[in-house]
Amino acid sequence: VQPKSKKTLTKSGVKNIVVVEGVRIPFLQSGTSYADLMPHDLARAALQGLLNRTSVPRDVVDYIVYGTVIQEVKTSNVAREAALGAGFSDKTPAHTVTMACISSNQAMTTGVGMIAAGQCDVVVAGGVELMSDVPIRHSRKMRKTMLTLNRAKTLGQKLSLISKIRPDYFAPELPAVAEFSTSETMGHSADRLAAAFAISRLEQDEYALRSHTLAKKAQDGGLLLDVVPFKVPGKDTVTKDNGVRPSSMEQMGKLKPAFVKPYGTVTAANSSFLTDGASAILLMSEEKALAMGYKPKAYLRDFVYVSQDPKDQLLLGPTYATPKVLEKAGLTMADIDVFEFHEAFAGQILANLKAMDSDWFAQNYMGRKSKVGAPPLEKFNNWGGSLSLGHPFGATGCRLVITAAHRLKKEGGQYGLVAACAAGGQGHAMIVELYPQ
Repeated sequence: VQPKSKKTLTKSGVKNIVVVEGVRIPFLQSGTSYADLMPHDLARAALQGLLNRTSVPRDVVDYIVYGTVIQEVKTSNVAREAALGAGFSDKTPAHTVTMACISSNQAMTTGVGMIAAGQCDVVVAGGVELMSDVPIRHSRKMRKTMLTLNRAKTLGQKLSLISKIRPDYFAPELPAVAEFSTSETMGHSADRLAAAFAISRLEQDEYALRSHTLAKKAQDGGLLLDVVPFKVPGKDTVTKDNGVRPSSMEQMGKLKPAFVKPYGTVTAANSSFLTDGASAILLMSEEKALAMGYKPKAYLRDFVYVSQDPKDQLLLGPTYATPKVLEKAGLTMADIDVFEFHEAFAGQILANLKAMDSDWFAQNYMGRKSKVGAPPLEKFNNWGGSLSLGHPFGATGCRLVITAAHRLKKEGGQYGLVAACAAGGQGHAMIVELYPQ
Protein backbone atom coordinates (compact mmCIF):
# COMPACT_ATOMS: atom_id res chain seq x y z
CA VAL A 1 0.00 0.00 0.00
CA GLN A 2 1.44 3.40 -0.94
CA PRO A 3 1.30 5.71 2.08
CA LYS A 4 -0.51 8.98 1.70
CA SER A 5 2.03 11.72 1.05
CA LYS A 6 2.61 13.91 4.08
CA LYS A 7 5.20 16.26 5.50
CA THR A 8 8.82 15.47 4.78
CA LEU A 9 11.29 15.44 7.68
CA THR A 10 14.53 15.68 5.67
CA LYS A 11 16.76 18.37 7.14
CA SER A 12 19.34 20.06 4.92
CA GLY A 13 22.93 19.25 5.78
CA VAL A 14 21.95 16.41 8.12
CA LYS A 15 22.68 12.80 7.20
CA ASN A 16 19.66 10.57 6.80
CA ILE A 17 19.99 7.49 8.97
CA VAL A 18 18.14 4.35 7.96
CA VAL A 19 17.19 1.02 9.48
CA VAL A 20 18.27 -1.66 7.02
CA GLU A 21 17.02 -4.60 9.09
CA GLY A 22 16.22 -5.59 12.66
CA VAL A 23 15.91 -9.01 14.26
CA ARG A 24 15.47 -10.63 17.64
CA ILE A 25 15.67 -14.13 18.96
CA PRO A 26 12.37 -15.31 20.49
CA PHE A 27 11.63 -13.63 23.83
CA LEU A 28 11.18 -16.36 26.45
CA GLN A 29 9.91 -16.37 30.01
CA SER A 30 12.92 -16.59 32.31
CA GLY A 31 13.70 -20.05 33.60
CA THR A 32 12.76 -21.73 30.29
CA SER A 33 14.90 -22.72 27.28
CA TYR A 34 17.61 -20.05 27.76
CA ALA A 35 18.07 -20.75 31.48
CA ASP A 36 21.54 -22.37 31.17
CA LEU A 37 23.02 -19.77 28.81
CA MET A 38 24.85 -16.49 29.45
CA PRO A 39 23.78 -13.05 28.16
CA HIS A 40 26.47 -12.91 25.49
CA ASP A 41 25.13 -16.22 24.08
CA LEU A 42 21.74 -14.57 23.45
CA ALA A 43 23.30 -11.39 22.05
CA ARG A 44 25.57 -13.46 19.79
CA ALA A 45 22.52 -15.35 18.44
CA ALA A 46 20.76 -12.06 17.63
CA LEU A 47 23.88 -10.72 15.89
CA GLN A 48 24.26 -13.92 13.88
CA GLY A 49 20.57 -13.73 12.94
CA LEU A 50 21.15 -10.17 11.67
CA LEU A 51 24.22 -11.26 9.67
CA ASN A 52 22.35 -14.21 8.16
CA ARG A 53 19.38 -12.08 7.15
CA THR A 54 21.32 -9.14 5.67
CA SER A 55 24.53 -10.84 4.43
CA VAL A 56 26.30 -7.63 5.47
CA PRO A 57 30.07 -8.25 5.34
CA ARG A 58 31.30 -8.41 8.94
CA ASP A 59 34.22 -6.04 8.31
CA VAL A 60 31.92 -3.33 6.88
CA VAL A 61 30.43 -2.74 10.34
CA ASP A 62 32.24 0.24 11.89
CA TYR A 63 30.90 -0.05 15.43
CA ILE A 64 28.67 -2.18 17.67
CA VAL A 65 26.74 -0.88 20.67
CA TYR A 66 24.50 -2.94 22.95
CA GLY A 67 22.17 -2.14 25.82
CA THR A 68 21.75 -4.25 28.94
CA VAL A 69 20.49 -3.66 32.49
CA ILE A 70 21.49 -6.41 34.92
CA GLN A 71 25.08 -7.04 33.96
CA GLU A 72 26.86 -10.36 34.13
CA VAL A 73 30.14 -9.35 35.78
CA LYS A 74 32.21 -11.78 33.69
CA THR A 75 31.09 -10.09 30.46
CA SER A 76 30.52 -6.51 31.60
CA ASN A 77 31.10 -5.24 28.04
CA VAL A 78 28.64 -7.75 26.59
CA ALA A 79 28.67 -5.97 23.21
CA ARG A 80 32.32 -6.89 22.68
CA GLU A 81 31.99 -10.51 23.83
CA ALA A 82 28.91 -11.09 21.66
CA ALA A 83 30.55 -9.43 18.63
CA LEU A 84 33.65 -11.61 18.89
CA GLY A 85 31.47 -14.70 19.34
CA ALA A 86 29.37 -13.79 16.28
CA GLY A 87 32.49 -13.54 14.13
CA PHE A 88 32.72 -9.78 13.67
CA SER A 89 36.18 -8.42 12.93
CA ASP A 90 38.26 -7.99 16.07
CA LYS A 91 39.07 -4.53 14.65
CA THR A 92 35.42 -3.44 15.17
CA PRO A 93 35.04 -1.56 18.48
CA ALA A 94 32.04 -2.31 20.68
CA HIS A 95 30.64 -0.84 23.86
CA THR A 96 27.71 -1.44 26.20
CA VAL A 97 25.21 1.12 27.49
CA THR A 98 22.63 0.97 30.24
CA MET A 99 19.50 3.07 30.74
CA ALA A 100 17.05 0.65 32.32
CA CYS A 101 14.18 -0.33 29.98
CA ILE A 102 15.36 2.07 27.26
CA SER A 103 18.89 0.64 27.06
CA SER A 104 18.60 -0.53 23.44
CA ASN A 105 16.92 2.77 22.53
CA GLN A 106 20.04 4.41 23.91
CA ALA A 107 22.17 1.95 21.90
CA MET A 108 20.33 2.89 18.69
CA THR A 109 20.47 6.65 19.25
CA THR A 110 24.17 6.37 20.14
CA GLY A 111 24.59 4.74 16.73
CA VAL A 112 22.50 7.48 15.10
CA GLY A 113 24.78 10.09 16.68
CA MET A 114 27.94 8.36 15.47
CA ILE A 115 26.64 8.18 11.90
CA ALA A 116 25.33 11.77 11.99
CA ALA A 117 28.72 12.98 13.25
CA GLY A 118 30.47 11.28 10.34
CA GLN A 119 32.33 8.89 12.68
CA CYS A 120 30.75 5.79 11.14
CA ASP A 121 28.66 4.70 8.18
CA VAL A 122 27.47 1.34 9.52
CA VAL A 123 26.53 0.63 13.15
CA VAL A 124 24.91 -2.43 14.69
CA ALA A 125 22.86 -1.63 17.80
CA GLY A 126 21.02 -4.05 20.02
CA GLY A 127 20.16 -5.17 23.50
CA VAL A 128 20.12 -8.25 25.68
CA GLU A 129 18.81 -9.44 29.03
CA LEU A 130 18.99 -12.80 30.78
CA MET A 131 16.73 -12.77 33.82
CA SER A 132 17.16 -16.53 34.31
CA ASP A 133 20.56 -15.91 35.91
CA VAL A 134 21.21 -12.67 37.75
CA PRO A 135 24.27 -11.89 39.89
CA ILE A 136 23.66 -12.62 43.59
CA ARG A 137 26.37 -11.17 45.83
CA HIS A 138 27.77 -12.06 49.21
CA SER A 139 26.99 -9.49 51.91
CA ARG A 140 29.37 -6.53 52.15
CA LYS A 141 30.81 -7.82 55.45
CA MET A 142 31.60 -11.14 53.79
CA ARG A 143 33.11 -9.47 50.72
CA LYS A 144 35.38 -7.31 52.89
CA THR A 145 36.49 -10.34 54.90
CA MET A 146 37.24 -12.39 51.80
CA LEU A 147 39.23 -9.58 50.16
CA THR A 148 41.25 -9.07 53.37
CA LEU A 149 41.75 -12.85 53.64
CA ASN A 150 43.20 -12.81 50.13
CA ARG A 151 45.90 -10.40 51.30
CA ALA A 152 46.69 -12.18 54.58
CA LYS A 153 50.27 -13.54 54.64
CA THR A 154 50.49 -15.97 57.56
CA LEU A 155 48.29 -18.84 58.68
CA GLY A 156 47.70 -16.97 61.98
CA GLN A 157 46.38 -13.90 60.16
CA LYS A 158 44.09 -16.07 58.06
CA LEU A 159 42.71 -17.98 61.05
CA SER A 160 42.15 -14.73 62.92
CA LEU A 161 40.06 -13.35 60.04
CA ILE A 162 38.10 -16.59 59.62
CA SER A 163 37.24 -16.56 63.34
CA LYS A 164 35.51 -13.18 62.89
CA ILE A 165 32.98 -14.51 60.34
CA ARG A 166 29.46 -14.55 61.79
CA PRO A 167 26.35 -16.38 60.48
CA ASP A 168 24.78 -13.12 59.22
CA TYR A 169 27.79 -12.66 56.90
CA PHE A 170 26.35 -15.45 54.74
CA ALA A 171 23.06 -13.68 53.95
CA PRO A 172 23.12 -13.03 50.17
CA GLU A 173 22.27 -9.73 48.46
CA LEU A 174 19.60 -10.25 45.82
CA PRO A 175 19.08 -7.73 42.99
CA ALA A 176 15.60 -6.17 43.02
CA VAL A 177 13.52 -4.50 40.31
CA ALA A 178 13.38 -1.46 42.57
CA GLU A 179 14.40 2.18 42.52
CA PHE A 180 17.70 2.81 44.29
CA SER A 181 16.69 6.38 45.10
CA THR A 182 13.30 5.50 46.63
CA SER A 183 13.69 1.74 47.42
CA GLU A 184 10.23 1.24 45.92
CA THR A 185 9.67 -1.72 43.60
CA MET A 186 8.36 -0.90 40.15
CA GLY A 187 5.19 -2.90 40.81
CA HIS A 188 4.37 -0.70 43.81
CA SER A 189 4.95 2.39 41.66
CA ALA A 190 2.63 0.98 38.99
CA ASP A 191 -0.04 0.31 41.60
CA ARG A 192 0.21 3.88 42.95
CA LEU A 193 0.10 5.26 39.42
CA ALA A 194 -3.03 3.24 38.56
CA ALA A 195 -4.67 4.47 41.77
CA ALA A 196 -3.69 8.10 41.07
CA PHE A 197 -5.35 7.94 37.64
CA ALA A 198 -8.33 5.92 38.89
CA ILE A 199 -7.65 2.95 36.63
CA SER A 200 -9.60 -0.09 37.76
CA ARG A 201 -8.45 -3.69 37.97
CA LEU A 202 -11.03 -4.51 35.27
CA GLU A 203 -9.57 -1.94 32.83
CA GLN A 204 -6.06 -3.27 33.43
CA ASP A 205 -7.09 -6.89 32.88
CA GLU A 206 -8.99 -5.91 29.71
CA TYR A 207 -5.91 -4.12 28.35
CA ALA A 208 -3.63 -7.07 29.17
CA LEU A 209 -6.05 -9.44 27.45
CA ARG A 210 -6.01 -7.15 24.39
CA SER A 211 -2.19 -7.31 24.31
CA HIS A 212 -2.12 -11.12 24.47
CA THR A 213 -4.94 -11.51 21.93
CA LEU A 214 -3.29 -9.18 19.40
CA ALA A 215 0.13 -10.81 19.95
CA LYS A 216 -1.33 -14.28 19.34
CA LYS A 217 -3.03 -13.05 16.17
CA ALA A 218 0.21 -11.46 14.93
CA GLN A 219 2.23 -14.56 15.85
CA ASP A 220 -0.20 -16.94 14.10
CA GLY A 221 -0.47 -14.60 11.10
CA GLY A 222 3.30 -14.55 10.55
CA LEU A 223 3.50 -10.80 11.16
CA LEU A 224 6.37 -10.93 13.69
CA LEU A 225 8.99 -10.84 10.93
CA ASP A 226 11.76 -9.74 13.30
CA VAL A 227 11.89 -13.11 15.10
CA VAL A 228 14.76 -15.37 14.01
CA PRO A 229 15.00 -19.00 15.20
CA PHE A 230 17.70 -19.88 17.74
CA LYS A 231 19.14 -23.37 18.12
CA VAL A 232 19.79 -23.56 21.85
CA PRO A 233 22.91 -25.67 22.52
CA GLY A 234 21.84 -29.10 23.76
CA LYS A 235 18.15 -28.24 23.32
CA ASP A 236 15.61 -27.74 20.54
CA THR A 237 15.45 -24.78 18.17
CA VAL A 238 13.29 -22.00 19.61
CA THR A 239 11.11 -20.35 16.98
CA LYS A 240 8.59 -18.14 18.81
CA ASP A 241 7.94 -16.07 21.93
CA ASN A 242 6.57 -18.32 24.68
CA GLY A 243 4.80 -15.79 26.92
CA VAL A 244 1.88 -15.11 24.58
CA ARG A 245 -1.10 -16.61 26.43
CA PRO A 246 -4.55 -15.16 25.81
CA SER A 247 -6.57 -16.02 28.91
CA SER A 248 -10.11 -15.05 29.92
CA MET A 249 -11.26 -12.16 32.06
CA GLU A 250 -12.61 -14.72 34.51
CA GLN A 251 -9.25 -16.47 34.93
CA MET A 252 -7.38 -13.18 35.18
CA GLY A 253 -9.84 -11.96 37.78
CA LYS A 254 -8.89 -14.83 40.12
CA LEU A 255 -5.30 -13.62 40.56
CA LYS A 256 -4.38 -11.85 43.78
CA PRO A 257 -2.61 -8.45 43.80
CA ALA A 258 1.13 -8.95 43.34
CA PHE A 259 2.48 -5.88 45.13
CA VAL A 260 0.02 -3.83 47.21
CA LYS A 261 -1.93 -6.37 49.25
CA PRO A 262 -4.84 -6.86 49.58
CA TYR A 263 -6.25 -3.87 47.65
CA GLY A 264 -3.78 -3.40 44.78
CA THR A 265 -4.82 -3.78 41.16
CA VAL A 266 -1.49 -4.87 39.62
CA THR A 267 -1.29 -8.65 39.20
CA ALA A 268 0.96 -11.15 37.42
CA ALA A 269 -1.55 -11.20 34.56
CA ASN A 270 -1.53 -7.45 33.85
CA SER A 271 2.24 -6.94 34.24
CA SER A 272 5.11 -7.75 31.91
CA PHE A 273 6.98 -10.88 33.02
CA LEU A 274 10.68 -11.53 33.64
CA THR A 275 12.04 -12.29 30.18
CA ASP A 276 15.21 -13.54 28.47
CA GLY A 277 15.98 -12.26 24.99
CA ALA A 278 18.16 -10.23 22.64
CA SER A 279 17.71 -7.98 19.62
CA ALA A 280 19.93 -6.42 16.94
CA ILE A 281 19.37 -3.71 14.34
CA LEU A 282 21.50 -2.62 11.37
CA LEU A 283 21.78 1.17 10.99
CA MET A 284 23.47 2.94 8.09
CA SER A 285 23.69 6.34 6.50
CA GLU A 286 21.23 6.36 3.62
CA GLU A 287 24.05 6.87 1.08
CA LYS A 288 25.97 3.85 2.38
CA ALA A 289 22.87 1.60 2.39
CA LEU A 290 22.00 2.50 -1.20
CA ALA A 291 25.64 2.19 -2.34
CA MET A 292 25.68 -1.34 -0.88
CA GLY A 293 22.46 -2.23 -2.70
CA TYR A 294 20.18 -2.39 0.35
CA LYS A 295 16.52 -1.39 0.40
CA PRO A 296 16.13 0.32 3.80
CA LYS A 297 13.00 -0.27 5.89
CA ALA A 298 12.71 3.09 7.61
CA TYR A 299 14.33 6.39 8.50
CA LEU A 300 15.11 7.08 12.14
CA ARG A 301 14.09 10.70 12.61
CA ASP A 302 13.89 12.93 15.68
CA PHE A 303 14.18 11.48 19.18
CA VAL A 304 14.14 12.80 22.73
CA TYR A 305 14.98 11.59 26.22
CA VAL A 306 13.10 12.91 29.25
CA SER A 307 13.49 12.62 32.98
CA GLN A 308 11.13 13.17 35.92
CA ASP A 309 10.83 12.60 39.65
CA PRO A 310 11.32 8.84 40.22
CA LYS A 311 8.96 8.88 43.21
CA ASP A 312 5.74 10.13 41.61
CA GLN A 313 6.48 10.20 37.89
CA LEU A 314 8.45 6.98 37.50
CA LEU A 315 6.50 5.45 34.62
CA LEU A 316 5.17 8.53 32.81
CA GLY A 317 8.07 8.90 30.35
CA PRO A 318 5.88 8.53 27.22
CA THR A 319 3.57 11.35 28.36
CA TYR A 320 6.50 13.75 28.72
CA ALA A 321 8.42 12.56 25.64
CA THR A 322 5.60 12.42 23.08
CA PRO A 323 4.74 16.16 22.76
CA LYS A 324 8.45 17.02 22.78
CA VAL A 325 9.36 14.69 19.92
CA LEU A 326 6.32 15.75 17.87
CA GLU A 327 7.26 19.42 18.25
CA LYS A 328 10.86 18.66 17.33
CA ALA A 329 9.71 16.89 14.15
CA GLY A 330 7.02 19.45 13.31
CA LEU A 331 4.31 16.79 13.46
CA THR A 332 1.01 16.39 15.34
CA MET A 333 -0.65 13.30 16.80
CA ALA A 334 -2.85 13.20 13.67
CA ASP A 335 0.26 12.66 11.50
CA ILE A 336 1.19 9.45 13.34
CA ASP A 337 -0.07 6.25 11.73
CA VAL A 338 1.52 3.69 14.06
CA PHE A 339 2.16 3.85 17.82
CA GLU A 340 4.51 1.37 19.53
CA PHE A 341 4.72 1.99 23.28
CA HIS A 342 6.50 -0.22 25.81
CA GLU A 343 3.99 -1.96 28.09
CA ALA A 344 5.59 -2.38 31.53
CA PHE A 345 2.20 -2.77 33.23
CA ALA A 346 -1.32 -2.40 31.87
CA GLY A 347 -1.89 0.24 34.57
CA GLN A 348 1.18 2.17 33.41
CA ILE A 349 0.01 2.24 29.78
CA LEU A 350 -3.54 3.31 30.72
CA ALA A 351 -2.20 5.99 33.11
CA ASN A 352 -0.04 7.41 30.32
CA LEU A 353 -3.01 7.46 27.92
CA LYS A 354 -5.08 9.32 30.55
CA ALA A 355 -2.25 11.76 31.34
CA MET A 356 -1.73 12.47 27.63
CA ASP A 357 -5.43 13.23 27.28
CA SER A 358 -5.58 15.61 30.27
CA ASP A 359 -5.31 19.38 29.93
CA TRP A 360 -5.07 19.57 33.72
CA PHE A 361 -2.04 17.25 33.80
CA ALA A 362 -0.38 19.12 30.92
CA GLN A 363 -0.86 22.48 32.65
CA ASN A 364 -0.04 21.47 36.24
CA TYR A 365 2.77 18.99 35.71
CA MET A 366 4.25 19.63 32.29
CA GLY A 367 4.05 23.42 32.01
CA ARG A 368 2.15 23.09 28.72
CA LYS A 369 -0.91 25.06 27.63
CA SER A 370 -2.85 22.01 26.52
CA LYS A 371 -2.79 18.22 26.26
CA VAL A 372 -1.13 16.35 23.40
CA GLY A 373 -4.02 13.86 23.23
CA ALA A 374 -4.09 10.09 23.63
CA PRO A 375 -3.12 7.81 20.74
CA PRO A 376 -6.20 6.13 19.19
CA LEU A 377 -6.27 2.48 20.29
CA GLU A 378 -6.83 1.25 16.72
CA LYS A 379 -3.30 2.48 15.88
CA PHE A 380 -1.74 1.39 19.18
CA ASN A 381 0.45 -1.73 19.74
CA ASN A 382 -1.59 -3.65 17.17
CA TRP A 383 0.70 -6.70 17.22
CA GLY A 384 0.86 -7.02 21.00
CA GLY A 385 3.42 -5.51 23.34
CA SER A 386 5.70 -6.17 26.29
CA LEU A 387 2.82 -7.55 28.40
CA SER A 388 2.43 -10.48 25.98
CA LEU A 389 5.60 -10.69 23.87
CA GLY A 390 7.84 -10.22 26.89
CA HIS A 391 10.26 -7.56 28.08
CA PRO A 392 13.96 -8.39 28.25
CA PHE A 393 14.89 -5.00 29.75
CA GLY A 394 17.86 -4.27 27.49
CA ALA A 395 16.30 -5.58 24.25
CA THR A 396 12.80 -4.07 24.02
CA GLY A 397 13.70 -0.75 22.33
CA CYS A 398 14.89 -2.44 19.13
CA ARG A 399 11.72 -4.55 19.05
CA LEU A 400 9.59 -1.40 19.22
CA VAL A 401 11.45 0.30 16.35
CA ILE A 402 11.49 -2.64 13.95
CA THR A 403 7.84 -3.44 14.73
CA ALA A 404 6.92 0.17 13.95
CA ALA A 405 8.76 -0.12 10.60
CA HIS A 406 7.02 -3.40 9.72
CA ARG A 407 3.61 -2.10 10.73
CA LEU A 408 4.06 1.09 8.65
CA LYS A 409 4.73 -1.04 5.59
CA LYS A 410 1.87 -3.46 6.30
CA GLU A 411 -0.66 -0.75 7.22
CA GLY A 412 0.34 1.79 4.58
CA GLY A 413 1.39 4.49 7.05
CA GLN A 414 4.20 7.02 6.89
CA TYR A 415 5.12 7.97 10.47
CA GLY A 416 5.45 5.83 13.57
CA LEU A 417 5.98 6.98 17.14
CA VAL A 418 7.92 4.76 19.55
CA ALA A 419 7.87 5.59 23.27
CA ALA A 420 8.90 3.95 26.53
CA CYS A 421 9.24 4.59 30.24
CA ALA A 422 12.30 3.50 32.21
CA ALA A 423 13.46 3.13 35.79
CA GLY A 424 14.84 6.29 37.36
CA GLY A 425 11.83 8.26 36.10
CA GLN A 426 13.25 8.44 32.58
CA GLY A 427 11.68 8.07 29.16
CA HIS A 428 12.24 8.11 25.43
CA ALA A 429 10.33 8.81 22.22
CA MET A 430 11.36 8.55 18.57
CA ILE A 431 9.83 9.17 15.15
CA VAL A 432 10.23 6.33 12.63
CA GLU A 433 9.39 7.09 8.99
CA LEU A 434 8.65 4.42 6.40
CA TYR A 435 11.28 4.35 3.64
CA PRO A 436 9.66 5.29 0.30
CA GLN A 437 8.57 2.04 -1.33
